[in-house]
Amino acid sequence: MTVSASAASAPSPAPGLPTDTLRWLLGDVCESVLAARGDAFAVQDAATGRYLHASAEMLRWLGLPADRVIGRTSAEIFDPSLAALLRAAEQSALAQGELLASEHRFDWHGVKWNFGVLRMASRPDAAGRRWLASVWTDRSAELARQGQLDSAREQIEQQQRAHESLRRELAEQGLRDAASGLSTRAHFDDQLRREVDLSTREHREFALVFVEIDTPADEVRAFGAAAAQAILAAMGRLLRGGTRAMDASCRFDERRFAVLLSGVGLATAHSRMEGLRRRCATEIVMHDGHQLGFTAAMGVASFPHTAQTQDQLLAACEAALAEARRRGGNHVTLAAIRFEDGAPSD
Repeated sequence: MTVSASAASAPSPAPGLPTDTLRWLLGDVCESVLAARGDAFAVQDAATGRYLHASAEMLRWLGLPADRVIGRTSAEIFDPSLAALLRAAEQSALAQGELLASEHRFDWHGVKWNFGVLRMASRPDAAGRRWLASVWTDRSAELARQGQLDSAREQIEQQQRAHESLRRELAEQGLRDAASGLSTRAHFDDQLRREVDLSTREHREFALVFVEIDTPADEVRAFGAAAAQAILAAMGRLLRGGTRAMDASCRFDERRFAVLLSGVGLATAHSRMEGLRRRCATEIVMHDGHQLGFTAAMGVASFPHTAQTQDQLLAACEAALAEARRRGGNHVTLAAIRFEDGAPSD
């Protein structure tokens, strides 16, 4: 291959290895690596802009034989507008004297191309000559994947906007919390009283869960109240999607959510809440084009095993949540099971 580095910039030879041989080895290895990556490589005369070397990948992309590239300038190969753009980038690289990265998007033979180009000018040799090496990386596939990701994010945001619209509609009916789309506290309290009465009469069990979103990361707090609102709405969607028709969930107060799992024991409730905890930790919340994340602490109690009155049940659930927070959040903790003498188990 043609070597663009001058003797002044050549690496020091290894003991017993001639400088020209070392240059050839390094050049051969570099071009082989570029070929394996699918990158094109070219070397130009800095003074005239004529191509002195073009790799096989460069010739393949140009669709030209070597004799129609070597010895020619960009103006003789490309159309005038593209040639002017390339020459401007070449002159910038020569003026800076250091590695220059640029993006080129253009049509070539009826195909749209997106190239990332790295250009590097050599130091002058003893005769004052300089060379300009360039590496061309086709970024079309990468940009297509990015476009697909952007489209997926837009779909997520559209779904979140649709959920937001539904949430507001339900809130207007007076039965839903405006921030989360869940039941109001008053409505939930009515459901909890009915569940306690039903379970007492029919000797059946149910579980109550308190959920609290953990302290957000600095990057989430930086977005302010709007980001917190988006996370509240996401938690509401997860709770609505993760509960059955006979269950109930609500925005219990400013900091907590409550979930009533009808006819469910402590072990089953723990399993279901562990699944919800994992979903919270992996949920993607889109806000102004940014991905936000959050985790939650959860305390689980059951009636009548951990408490035998509604007030005791709420207290047991509160204590379990406090223990989950004490463990650092992102944790599900079970309330202690009470024995018949009223003493809690360890």
